[in-house]
Amino acid sequence: MNSMTGYGRATAALGELTLTVQVNSVNRRGLDLSLSLPDEWQAFEPAVGEAVRKVALRGKVHVAVEVTGKNTTSPAWDEKALAATLKQLEKVAKGRGVTFTPTTDLLWQIASSQRTNNKLPADEATAKVLLKALGTALRGLGVMRAKEGEALLVDFLGRWEKLRAGTEAIAHRAPEISGTYREQLMLRLRQAGLELDVNDERVLKEVALFADRSDITEEITRLRSHLTQLRDMLRTDGEIGRKAEFILQEIGREIHTIGSKANDLQISQRVIEFKNELERVKEQIANVE
Repeated sequence: MNSMTGYGRATAALGELTLTVQVNSVNRRGLDLSLSLPDEWQAFEPAVGEAVRKVALRGKVHVAVEVTGKNTTSPAWDEKALAATLKQLEKVAKGRGVTFTPTTDLLWQIASSQRTNNKLPADEATAKVLLKALGTALRGLGVMRAKEGEALLVDFLGRWEKLRAGTEAIAHRAPEISGTYREQLMLRLRQAGLELDVNDERVLKEVALFADRSDITEEITRLRSHLTQLRDMLRTDGEIGRKAEFILQEIGREIHTIGSKANDLQISQRVIEFKNELERVKEQIANVE
């Protein structure tokens, strides 16, 4: 089991430059990948994406690549282009009878738009360095996700045991529901001044109808089956989050039906406790890949 939350970082030398790759991921229903690479390396995006998809199946994953070094920090101003632009603007202004007086803001805007940066290498050798650093960062991400996944597994198994115990408590109580209803029925009849024998046909028929309506045998059987599937799934590798969410949905459906059909105070209390624990499991499973 892997968590969807993690972080990995790696650096590599690229000539006189330093390449830094950072990968972080958080929860998301599917795989949502975003990349931040230097403009010169946009052609590397497919390879970077492919590398990420091999290790991350779910989550919002962001890959940020930064290059630092003396060649990336000293933009060169193109003074000839700046002068030509100013001359052209002056000519246009003069043709319209407008006095042209360049301001510092205008000069900065033109200069910034026309300055040139030293280009980063974008050859096959550069791609290899980038992908190697990315691989190291992704391994770090994987280690962190796996470690957090182990902690989640321990928590899940503890909560699963509570759900199992709740199910068995309900199953133990279920056979007693009809008897309790019969006693309550006879009590109400006596309070109403009606003295009927417990073996009276009308009493037996009413109790039988109630027993049929409140029978939760099938729901308990399915609930046990779903819990077994959930436990086995939690111990497997790979993507389990979506499957687990579906099983939890089915578990919720069965426990809701049990609460509706049983019409018993003790079982209703057990159902409430079960649902509360189930919600905690649902919240945690949202963190699982």
